[in-house]
Amino acid sequence: MRAGEGRPAGGGPSGLPPEVGGTVLTVGTFDGVHRGHRAVLAEIVDRAGARGLSSVLVTFDRHPLTVVRPEQAPALLTTPDEKKEILAQTGLDYVAFLRFTRALSRYSPEAFVRTFLVGRFRVRELVIGYDHGFGRDRSGDIQTLRRLGTELGFDVDVVGDVSVAGGSISSTRIRQAVGEGRMEDAALGLGRPYSIQAPIVHGQGRGRDLGFPTANLQPPGGAKLLPPPGIYAVRASLRTEIRKGVVHLGPRPTFPGSPPSIELYLLDFDGDLYGEPVRVEFLSRLRDVLPFTSAAELVQQMREDVREARAYFAASGT
Repeated sequence: MRAGEGRPAGGGPSGLPPEVGGTVLTVGTFDGVHRGHRAVLAEIVDRAGARGLSSVLVTFDRHPLTVVRPEQAPALLTTPDEKKEILAQTGLDYVAFLRFTRALSRYSPEAFVRTFLVGRFRVRELVIGYDHGFGRDRSGDIQTLRRLGTELGFDVDVVGDVSVAGGSISSTRIRQAVGEGRMEDAALGLGRPYSIQAPIVHGQGRGRDLGFPTANLQPPGGAKLLPPPGIYAVRASLRTEIRKGVVHLGPRPTFPGSPPSIELYLLDFDGDLYGEPVRVEFLSRLRDVLPFTSAAELVQQMREDVREARAYFAASGT
């Protein structure tokens, strides 16, 4: 997969190499790159291979709602870097990240198709999700695309929804699951555990003093969605290994005046992780954050949290 950035205003020259004669393409925000998204991407990769064309995803480097209705913009399931990492595993030939701007939001459906899909990305076949809307005020739909395809010479194919646990998979449903701490449900929709990526930074050292040395994670910046405060069973990917662990996310009411934190305790680990980048996968929420009357009471609960996490890992085969 090769990634590129596009300039929205006026279209600009194609971001594709000159030898790319035509493409099978899809377009959308693709936040989360969940199982429904993956079904669309697999379809364009297969169709492009069968026709001898290149497979292309045209996506955006920020959620369109941050421009058109910022008060309604959702927190992101995937940052741009996370999205690129996931898309690199899909078999796509090219991914184009268009900068979503106020000017781009004003493109009519026809202008968007002519300027970008046809003019810049040489679409020969467009594969799109069943509920796709595009163009100014999302006024374009599947019927619009079929009409433009007939006029401009490209085919349009619609991929149906992907369902799990009795409902269609969507970024909105997955955000709700993450926001409620239902990490198993989020993983079902995503096709992988929900995760954050962050460097490990210096903390106050309280975990080590209590006999549970923890690594403090720098909270993700931007609009990345975090699960609600709580204690979680997690899997942590370091530079050289993957470890099981427990995360405290949120306030620390036992220590008044302490700021909220993301603290990672790795099971059966003894080492220095400062400055290390880590990806934390949230597997299961164990409990709420609770206040304790003493450090000894907190330590007793932390031991119980570790026992519960070990039981979770054993039962789930993680």
